Amino acid sequence: MDLVIARPEGLYCPPGDFYIDPWRPVERAVITHGHGDHARGGSVRYLAAAPGEGILRARLGADIDLQTLPYGASLDHHGVRLSFHPAGHVLGSAQVRLEYQGEVWVASGDYKVEADGTCTPFEPVRCHTFITESTFGLPIYRWQPQAEIFAGIDAWWRQNQAEGRASVLFCYAFGKAQRILHGIDASIGPILAHGSVEPLNQVYREGGVRLPATQYAGDFKKADPALRQALILAPPSAGGSTWMRRFGEYSDAFASGWMMLRGTRRRRGVDRGFVLSDHADWPGLLWAIEQTGAERVMVTHGSVNVLVRYLRERGLDAQGFATEYGDDEESEDPKQEVDAG
Repeated sequence: MDLVIARPEGLYCPPGDFYIDPWRPVERAVITHGHGDHARGGSVRYLAAAPGEGILRARLGADIDLQTLPYGASLDHHGVRLSFHPAGHVLGSAQVRLEYQGEVWVASGDYKVEADGTCTPFEPVRCHTFITESTFGLPIYRWQPQAEIFAGIDAWWRQNQAEGRASVLFCYAFGKAQRILHGIDASIGPILAHGSVEPLNQVYREGGVRLPATQYAGDFKKADPALRQALILAPPSAGGSTWMRRFGEYSDAFASGWMMLRGTRRRRGVDRGFVLSDHADWPGLLWAIEQTGAERVMVTHGSVNVLVRYLRERGLDAQGFATEYGDDEESEDPKQEVDAG
């Protein structure tokens, strides 16, 4: 028996009678993490890893019926033993381990394998069948060490200061913004955050993640000289909006794994692109799959066909899994935002 199958509502566990990251409202939803393409409102009951509670309540509503489990703890439901294990993607992100009649499946949600200090690092989980994303499932995607990226952001910020310009860095409000805050040199100058970013910063702080002090960008007037020294974190949707006028002369940049592609940088029309992703790159995907020991791999969103073909050539039983998870993150509405960068 397959422990997870695709249904119109989402990924379904037949013996357990629950869904994992459903894209339609269901009775019982098991959630891997809080991005909008994996955690959607309307379900009756939710189950998630304990470190993600604050994020889910902030994004789906404080009064949702939410049960949580610490990483590694398990519960039995209709004979299925379920547990959450760190995915290293964003705060509270988890892989879902399912065990039933001696068969073990792991649904990984989204994950990255480089620890970043803002969430519990990825831990491989041994299983028979592994469900993996493939957002950056092409051999061209190979990330630089994140310390080098943060050093580049710091240097760009300092240069803009020297030239009397504000530094506006577009990044996804949940996950990417907090990772940047944790990694940059906060002594360079004031750090401002867009209204969609700052509430999530607070959830991270309440979750025990060290972030430097930030201020609401909206509290500053256009003529304030502090803006020319500041780093401003804003969602991509703020680009080209009237909200940007307060910064006067500025340099802008975008932080995303997609910045590895020159065409994406041109379309975004920004001065700089920083290649920083919260997803595994090609070597990371292959390493994670190998570490599970799985003989069967189900590949979801991203470059599905390429990864499936590569795994089959290496003797694994691999196939694609149709889902509605996002490959880009255009919407910045916290209740609709999807993730892939």
